[in-house]
Amino acid sequence: MVGPYPFPETHDLRQGPDLHPALLGLLPFVGVWRGIGKGGYPTIEDFDYAQEVRFSHDGRPFLAYESRSWLIDPDGKPIRPANREVGFWRPQPDDSVEVLLSNPTGIAEVYVGQIDGLKVELSTDLVARTATAKEVSANHRLYGIVEGQLLYAVDMAAMGHPLTPHLSAKLDRVAG
Repeated sequence: MVGPYPFPETHDLRQGPDLHPALLGLLPFVGVWRGIGKGGYPTIEDFDYAQEVRFSHDGRPFLAYESRSWLIDPDGKPIRPANREVGFWRPQPDDSVEVLLSNPTGIAEVYVGQIDGLKVELSTDLVARTATAKEVSANHRLYGIVEGQLLYAVDMAAMGHPLTPHLSAKLDRVAG
């Protein structure tokens, strides 16, 4: 032990822990991804955004997830920070997956879905919100690895609208 912390002396931070076998179905998603996306909704103007998504693990049977995004101008220059979300992806033995996400706008979501090769499809099982958060009642997400890129699309039901396309992006792996 080094100091009062529970880190073994032989732990090599560059190498990282071994991947838990339960995560093999999500292995293609592990890494850092960056790219550009488009967003819109009936209640807001269309927008472009840059995004970074991280899927990481610490040897236990779940992935840690973090997404940060920035609104960008037509030249791709950042205007200001946009949404941020963090959470965990928990694969199950039957190739289903449970995903827990929260963001600073006061919304927490629990998704259930299916891992199908390089595709993951998720639907909300629960959406919880604080008293000051906007009304969101459901979300549907589709993630896929296509020709080495992470593509995703999000449909959202909010502010009295049914599930409606909201976000889509194409991200490149920048670290594995």
